[in-house]
Amino acid sequence: MKVLNHKGILIPVGGNEDKGANEDYGTDFIEEGILAHVVREGGGADASIVVFPTASSIPYEVGENYTDAFGRLGCSNIEVVHVQSREDAYEDAILESVKNADIVMFSGGDQSRITEYIRGTALHKLLFDRLANDAKFVLAGTSAGAMMMSQEMIAGGSATEAMIKGNVKMREGMGFVPEFIIDSHFVRRGRFGRMAEALAIFPHLMGIGLAEDTGLIIRGGQEFQVIGAGMVLLFDASGLTHNNQKILKEGSAMSLSNLKTHILVNGDCFNFEDKKIQVLPIHEQYI
Repeated sequence: MKVLNHKGILIPVGGNEDKGANEDYGTDFIEEGILAHVVREGGGADASIVVFPTASSIPYEVGENYTDAFGRLGCSNIEVVHVQSREDAYEDAILESVKNADIVMFSGGDQSRITEYIRGTALHKLLFDRLANDAKFVLAGTSAGAMMMSQEMIAGGSATEAMIKGNVKMREGMGFVPEFIIDSHFVRRGRFGRMAEALAIFPHLMGIGLAEDTGLIIRGGQEFQVIGAGMVLLFDASGLTHNNQKILKEGSAMSLSNLKTHILVNGDCFNFEDKKIQVLPIHEQYI
């Protein structure tokens, strides 16, 4: 498996992470939620946070939501940055904000907006540089902001047409985690089929299906730990014994055999290089 070595921390989230706005949840719940993990990994409440609502169709509202959510965790150094064109991704002021940030957070929406405006720009290069060289830097993203981290990125595909060749639309992503194809809202929106088709196209990669309010902490480009309230489905297509994706015509039903699947929850870990899983609290390793 190709492994991208970097010193920084990546936190992809499956979407709909609790932001502390639900009255059913008290302060204790908020402080143990996904965003609390993001803040802790970035150095705590004094961290400098830059939010990119680039993927959203309502970026100003989303920016306000994240400002409020991080504020509930005691953070005050929060900047919302709007990149709405490729020209914006070369702006000195935006690049300076990212250079000084402890945490960069990408919101949900349409992942193709992120790649359209940022992939291949000065901002993209800067994010790679920060990840490569700064062990304290955190790059987080939820929903579309998680999916864009893949090199081979799912850009669309209906669950109702799953495993029909051509249903899944793939595009080049940002490449922060080239080892994986990441999908979000995985359980609630029934996205198993579109991940299976994506892996049929790219069987040398692994698939990560993130449930809502669930994420990963990826350290050093070598391993991840599951965080949050839901589950992570991990798919390994390297041992496929049948895959008819290449020989079928568009619109044909596909079939796969021996697609290995793991279901992981909060605290479970996976090592990229040896493909070993550590399941808590059992503390045993499985290949």
